[in-house]
Amino acid sequence: MSRLSFPRHVRVRRRAEFTACYEHGRRYHTEHFLLFVLPREHAGELTRTGMAVSRKVGNAVVRNRVKRLLREFFRLHSDLLPAHADLVAVAKRHAGGDALDLSRVSAEFLPLLRRIVRPRRTAAACD
Repeated sequence: MSRLSFPRHVRVRRRAEFTACYEHGRRYHTEHFLLFVLPREHAGELTRTGMAVSRKVGNAVVRNRVKRLLREFFRLHSDLLPAHADLVAVAKRHAGGDALDLSRVSAEFLPLLRRIVRPRRTAAACD
């Protein structure tokens, strides 16, 4: 498998899978996106990613650009994604209107992914 590909087994594809992420997953907010993270039971499974970009974001050209940026971010930073989880990125309404590029997407998601993978330690956990 080429490192440049984004095969089916690493994507969230079915409506039921998206709905499960929305209803049971943990929700994280950034300026342009919502990120839903749903841990999966089977430890042998890979992390899967999905994206939802509605028509409210813009026309087809804008929506496809946002999706390309998200796919590229997830592909480049696959080693930072939480293990055994489904991630769904939902573009907010104003994501298409701003000058969104890969560096801006990375600036939003990288601190968030670091927080998800390594949660903060509480005082009780330090004892």
